[in-house]
Amino acid sequence: MKINRKYKKIILPILLLVVMGGIFLSGFYLGNSNRPPRNRQTLAYSEEARQAFLNGDRESFDFNLYFEVWNSIKSNHFSKNQIKERDLFYGSLEGLAGATDDPYTVFMDPELTTEFYQDLAGTFEGIGAEVGKRDDMITIVAPLEGMPAQKAGLRAGDKVYAINGESALGLTVTQAVKKIRGPKGTTVTLTIIRGEAKPFDVEIVRDKIVIASVETEMRSDGYYVIRITNFNDDTEALFNQAINDILTKSPKGIILDLRNNPGGYLETAVFVASEWIEDGLVVAEQFGENRRNEHFSNQRARLKDFATVVLINEGSASASEIVAGALRDYKEATIIGMKSFGKGSVQAVKDLSDGSSLKLTVAHWLTPAGDQINEKGIEPDITVDFTEEDIKNEKDPQFDRALEFLKTGK
Repeated sequence: MKINRKYKKIILPILLLVVMGGIFLSGFYLGNSNRPPRNRQTLAYSEEARQAFLNGDRESFDFNLYFEVWNSIKSNHFSKNQIKERDLFYGSLEGLAGATDDPYTVFMDPELTTEFYQDLAGTFEGIGAEVGKRDDMITIVAPLEGMPAQKAGLRAGDKVYAINGESALGLTVTQAVKKIRGPKGTTVTLTIIRGEAKPFDVEIVRDKIVIASVETEMRSDGYYVIRITNFNDDTEALFNQAINDILTKSPKGIILDLRNNPGGYLETAVFVASEWIEDGLVVAEQFGENRRNEHFSNQRARLKDFATVVLINEGSASASEIVAGALRDYKEATIIGMKSFGKGSVQAVKDLSDGSSLKLTVAHWLTPAGDQINEKGIEPDITVDFTEEDIKNEKDPQFDRALEFLKTGK
């Protein structure tokens, strides 16, 4: 079942999908000034803030100060003839969002907003990885399988020290995105810090990225592998095909691989988890202390009788953490790998009149057991690392451990 993207909630982890083409997603309510608002809670939140402002529940500011600064820059700056008013205006709105000190609240100009929606369709140009901000540094969240970033050797958790020789320290994710992304065939050089090693350069040739979000394999040993790279527009239909294949072939067990999956549509995450969870809460969104949205299983649960292992790692975030957390809480799967990224906040996205948009954090989400995942992540039941040496030797100890568990039960 495919649902129009404008009427779905989105929950990708970090702030911007840098490399896949543009904006990264985080758990959103999509709205548009030209269509009826789709989420009353988001509107109520905005109205409360507006009324508080009108009622004087704020510090006193003279907003003429904004124009004093504007006019001073335009009149006196050394490069005043080269400074574009558009850049001043949108830059001030970026600063307004950035003043929240929340990496997931961001203003997106019309170009970034267009890229944001293109990314959801699963086709874009870039290096094929997601980035966010961690410990005040631009960080690779998840290089996508088979994409330029992974082929060049980038790994989840790599810190970006410089972009094309220019320091990335102090950059917002939006600024980093603009520097890293670019058209197919062009090259970007990232200076990477990995662990305690010295910084090193990685040269990446950008390409067109076209991704089918679900890949499957019926192994000769009788086990079925489902890899979900994102929870995107095509995921529900492809996942449904995989289920029909499973029901026909009756495998001994299932490996659900969510490694380096940065997230996607909330509704799709609930759809996937519901194929194991027969009845009950899948995820809850907490809006402050007294307001909560709950999302329940659709009660299909066609896979509940199959032994299942879920693979996660440091690049598993948001929607993938919802699925892993729900299956863990209901004991429908064993979680193997490394602790997930820990992206558990929800953003409201408002389309603005000029084609730009504002993404604003409005809630945190909780697993069925009530666990807060934001900044904590999902801890695996069985911890298995994936080292540099494993990569060089083309080994996958996490996948091997999943097979061993399904075969032996321990």
